[in-house]
Amino acid sequence: MKVGVNTFFILCFEFEEALDFLQTHAVQAVEVAVLDESTRKFCDTEKLLKDKGELNRWLDNLKEHGLEISAYCAHGDSLSPDKDVADAYSKGFRQVCKLAEASGVDRLVVLAGLPPAGPNETIPYWVCDSTQPFSQDILKWQWEQRLIPYWREHGKIAEDHGCKLAVEPQLCNMVYSPVTLMKLREAVGPVIGCNLDPSHLFVQQIDLLEAIKYLSDAIYHVHIKDTRFDLAKTAVQGLLDPTSHQVPEKRAWMFTLVGWGHDDRFWRDFITTLRFVGYEGALSIEMESEYFDVKEGLVKSIEFLKPLVPDKLPGTRWWEYANYAQS
Repeated sequence: MKVGVNTFFILCFEFEEALDFLQTHAVQAVEVAVLDESTRKFCDTEKLLKDKGELNRWLDNLKEHGLEISAYCAHGDSLSPDKDVADAYSKGFRQVCKLAEASGVDRLVVLAGLPPAGPNETIPYWVCDSTQPFSQDILKWQWEQRLIPYWREHGKIAEDHGCKLAVEPQLCNMVYSPVTLMKLREAVGPVIGCNLDPSHLFVQQIDLLEAIKYLSDAIYHVHIKDTRFDLAKTAVQGLLDPTSHQVPEKRAWMFTLVGWGHDDRFWRDFITTLRFVGYEGALSIEMESEYFDVKEGLVKSIEFLKPLVPDKLPGTRWWEYANYAQS
């Protein structure tokens, strides 16, 4: 496994400064964020696609700093009811697939998206209460008319460029849990897998270790971000707390640095269980905390994670050195 960082969280640095920072802290992988204007300082997709020499220089620069690309992170509003927004995402998605193929990267991290409640609606609608009689009709339309057709089409585009799609189960999205991820995978095929982000599953009280076993070889990429609960506030505000993330001291829960919500015992079990299902890819840090300085949060996240991450695959076992037979 490799310690990685999503480049969306190093925008506080200039490009060369960011690479030096990651190298200094022995980070081994980057998940390259794209499709947002702010991310151009690290990855200008159009520029890299137009100039093979520029692409090679960019890749060489990463390599010289000991970094490999674990994935391109192509988050966006794929199913937006605003046609201009949805079309812009689809165009960007196609470009990133071309860039991935040109740079030898075989996976994209994406969100499934959130459509409206019906063909004539203009606002995205997340069904989280199935007790209403109309909820099942909405879900049926969203899945059958928007979600599955979209990702069948875009999954084929990804496959044509040698890519898999690591869909991130995320709150307020059509795919928000291991079960909804596997439902989409069953409908579209193995081009769809999971970008496992523990923080969104913690909020839903999902057992992460059981989720890893359930998803197994469908896990294509992993984010590292924690969730901290304020039990006193959770007791009265609940988990559907609408309080702004910009005032974390008033929220029932908030995203935070790895280790600031769950201790190292949990994260050791998390990493061990990933190894048991065969995952040996990047553990990509997201520094998404409102009450830490970005640079300090990155350093603390990296330093917390590094001692827990196995560097090598198991080689010759201890009992093989000792000439013992293991049953």
